[in-house]
Amino acid sequence: MLDPATVFDGSGPLEDPLTDETLRAVEAQLGYQLPAAYVDLARRHNGGAFARAAHPAPSRTSWAGDHVGVFSLAAIGRTADFSLCGELGSAFWVAEWDYPAIGIYIVDCPSAGHDMIALDYRSLGEPAVVHVDQERNYQITVLAPDFKTFVADLIEESEYNVDD
Repeated sequence: MLDPATVFDGSGPLEDPLTDETLRAVEAQLGYQLPAAYVDLARRHNGGAFARAAHPAPSRTSWAGDHVGVFSLAAIGRTADFSLCGELGSAFWVAEWDYPAIGIYIVDCPSAGHDMIALDYRSLGEPAVVHVDQERNYQITVLAPDFKTFVADLIEESEYNVDD
């Protein structure tokens, strides 16, 4: 179980804790079942800014040579701008920025829309967490095999050479 006290930066959640009714409605609208670890986290702290602002990447991205920057996790809901079904939710990135329709965009990055983190549902089973790099022709790079691993692997950006 992911601990909201270590996942988020101490600021408030983007939406109220997730209810069963909201979960059913959001999953129906998105057309995907969300990972259990994401749902569990949203029941206790529904979206918000990450405490650790970087994730290792296996290859160069437009952000850096060895990692991606991350800012916040989308709430599971529709009232906050950055919730899965909000004004700047997953559908926005596909419709307005031409991001590939591979699943659900769940994490915004410090690049102001030039890269995003998504749950990739193109394969069977639990969705992988991927980085989609708009600056590199929407290059898709797998960051973690699942949501829980992705969050557990977040680190302080200060551990990287940010001049790279």
